[in-house]
Amino acid sequence: MATAVHRLTPEEASAHPAPEAIVVRFAGDSGDGMQLTGGQFTLSTALAGNDLATFPDFPAEIRAPQGTLFGVSAFQINFGSAQIDTAGDQPDVLVAMNPAALKTNVDALKPGGLIIADEGEFGQRNLDKAKYAANPLEDGSLAKWQLLKLNISQLTLDAVKPFGLGNKEALRCKNMWTLGLALWMFDRDRQPLVDWLKAKFAKAPELAEANIAALNAGHAYGETAELGAMGISQRQVAAAPAEPGLYRTVTGAESISLGLVAGAQLASLPMFFGGYPITPASAILHTLSRYKEYGVTTFQAEDEIAAVASALGSAYAGSLGVTCSSGPGIALKTEAIGLAIMTELPLVIVNAQRGGPSTGLPTKTEQSDLYQAVYGRNGDSPVPVIAARSAADCFDVAIEAVRIATQYMTPVMLLTDGYLQNAAEPWKVPDMSAYAPFPVAFHTEVPPEGKKFQPYGRDDKLKRPWVKPGTPGLLHRIGGIEKAQGSGNIDYSPANHQAMTDIRRDKVLGIDVPDQAVEQGQAGGKLVVVGWGSTYGPIAQAVRRARGKGHDVSHVHIRHIWPLPKNLGELLKSYEHILVPEMNTGQLKTLLRDQYLVDARSLTKVSGQPFRIAEIEKAIAQHIGVDFDQELPPDDRQLPSPEAVNP
Repeated sequence: MATAVHRLTPEEASAHPAPEAIVVRFAGDSGDGMQLTGGQFTLSTALAGNDLATFPDFPAEIRAPQGTLFGVSAFQINFGSAQIDTAGDQPDVLVAMNPAALKTNVDALKPGGLIIADEGEFGQRNLDKAKYAANPLEDGSLAKWQLLKLNISQLTLDAVKPFGLGNKEALRCKNMWTLGLALWMFDRDRQPLVDWLKAKFAKAPELAEANIAALNAGHAYGETAELGAMGISQRQVAAAPAEPGLYRTVTGAESISLGLVAGAQLASLPMFFGGYPITPASAILHTLSRYKEYGVTTFQAEDEIAAVASALGSAYAGSLGVTCSSGPGIALKTEAIGLAIMTELPLVIVNAQRGGPSTGLPTKTEQSDLYQAVYGRNGDSPVPVIAARSAADCFDVAIEAVRIATQYMTPVMLLTDGYLQNAAEPWKVPDMSAYAPFPVAFHTEVPPEGKKFQPYGRDDKLKRPWVKPGTPGLLHRIGGIEKAQGSGNIDYSPANHQAMTDIRRDKVLGIDVPDQAVEQGQAGGKLVVVGWGSTYGPIAQAVRRARGKGHDVSHVHIRHIWPLPKNLGELLKSYEHILVPEMNTGQLKTLLRDQYLVDARSLTKVSGQPFRIAEIEKAIAQHIGVDFDQELPPDDRQLPSPEAVNP
């Protein structure tokens, strides 16, 4: 759920104490409502004006066996009064709704952090499922953390007893009890949650009232219990400074969807979206289906091939064609993407990457489809490839994908990933008058008598004309067999195929890509950390800390993966060392080595989890020859301001 929030100006924020950040992780069984709990806590945090970043993490199974280790669902939020770029390395607070949730998450908790555990779920059966030999709430194994054990299950049953619910239905309210306690801990307003519950259960008011009662009971427990004696007190986190404006929380899927709609409006085109459900891309189809009033048509096809073929057909007919999937679905779409390259029609393909290969890790994040995006088709078949770096950035990247597709008559691959798709962050709603329109001009001019229309004629961008089928006097041939230069007739000749292959390559290489900027630091120096996609947040924080310690480290983040920015090679060669963190086995590193013959080195991770800041810090420390444990701070709670390290 998104909402507008009030954000402090820098002047207003100057009266507040030093910036701080807090990381909270909610974890429980996949049926415990942890994603809903985390989402509503995110809403309350946004309303409080904090900057934030979230990381939903859930199992692939629709409903894994209850109480098992592989059935744990978690939601992490990092929020604070300073700039937040990641969902945080180590939680300060872990809410564990059962033994399995505790076992799979407790080692990530920072030393001295707080565990809130539902002791009502720590019976022998659940302990056995989690493979605990003894009850960790009783055996002293959690001594290095604070422990608050509550019978949340029983407290919830007591709170909702007046509403006459069955035991199973009543226990479904315990996530609201837990949320109420969390709202008390961080001084959050309950009323927006009360309003949301009333709207959600409008047709079942008794369920709304029961959940509200559980929410209020959890909050009241924090108010009335002697938690201060255990060292647990209510904590207030000041609002984060930000430019004045209208803000809302946005996920990557929502942001991409809004960007596609905005791009279609800027191109003066209707949009047709052909999709097939697949995790984590399905949310784009769901979101776009709500924008019919903006000329958006959505179609859930019977399979991935039909989805992309319908989108390509819509492009032939004069719409902006859009499709999305994840790696396995992109593999199925490959032949039709090749057809889009051969026919030279505008098509935006969103790849929400997940762990692979094959079915792989459906609900976990990865960046392992870069080779697939740049090279993964038969024949020499180049397409532009761009990558979003944050949930909010997805909006602008989607607009850029539409611009390139329509201005160069080409399919475009937009890379996001499971983390970005599901993660939420505050987004300043932009003033669309600041975006330059790029309206499409369909070709309607009939050639003079005696001349034939040239559907594969070229302008100065090597773009062929876009003609709506049925336009009088402009009948032309289209299809997947090689086309003759100009006429578009079938032409198998060696010379023509060579020429058309070169033209398709040169058209993509000639796309006007902005020069590569340096995010932090300057051109030239000892070490540059080069990233793409969702590694932006942890790289930015790790480089910021290193620079705050006076080390010569810079950050370059690439949006345009293909074609690469024209100044990138010279820029990379100005550094002594190049470090490329990626959630794959080194795909961008290989591309940079191939294109520029630079000695780029990898930092790779394919665990299904995003990079932690500490992992990149450690690699930086090794490259610049410092003692990591002594030189660099252990966590991200005290951050130098961006201005202090990169004026």
